[in-house]
Formats: sequence, structure tokens, C-alpha cells
Amino acid sequence: MSFGAQPFDPSGVLDSAALARLADMDPSGTGDLVQRVLTTYGSALERSRQELLLARQPLQLDALRHLAHTLKSSSASVGALALSALCAQVEQHVRSQQTADMAALLDAMQAEMQRVAGAVQAMLKA
Repeated sequence: MSFGAQPFDPSGVLDSAALARLADMDPSGTGDLVQRVLTTYGSALERSRQELLLARQPLQLDALRHLAHTLKSSSASVGALALSALCAQVEQHVRSQQTADMAALLDAMQAEMQRVAGAVQAMLKA
């Protein structure tokens, strides 16, 4: 991932209960599943960041709705609950055609994506 975030403690960004549920699903018990999921999610997050930039100029509501919907679910599964909630808000705003405050909401989503990317990187380096 190329967010350029500095390493930091991921607690507070990624929900430990969600990560524990992922770890519990690892049949080997070695933590490999969590590492693989976080690696895949990190790559998808970088692609999503690029898609978001493209969907903003000019504003492409269908692309934003699809991106928010997809990212909402995957973010929740790795414990990025704040990002998942922002995605839900974006999705709802698009569905209801509320575009007046969309720029601020998308700015918040981009900032949270960067925070989450830093947390994922920190977890993968641990």
C-alpha cells in the first residue's frame, strides 16, 4: 500500500473483537488467516482510494454507491468500524440523492481510509 502513513498502534482504528473473530476462524491457529485477510483488504483499500478519487471528479454517484457499499462490508469484517459507518453514510446519501454535503463526507471517508491503511500496515509489520 502506498498511503505513506507512519507506523502507529492500530488499537482504536481496528476493532479487536472483529480481529479476534477472524483469528478464531483460522483452522491452523497460526494467525495466517488474519495476515492474509489484512493483506487482501489493504490492497483492496488502496484500489478503493484510487476509485474514490476518480469518482469525485466529476461526481459519479453510481460509482460512489458501489464503492461505499463494497468497502462498508469489507471494512466491518476487519474491524474498521468507523470507515464502515462512513461508507454507510455515503451510500445512504447517494441513494437519497443528498449531494449537498457529499464533499465533506467524502473527505472524512478519505481521511479514515488513510488511518485504516496505517493500522493495517502496522498490524502486518507486527
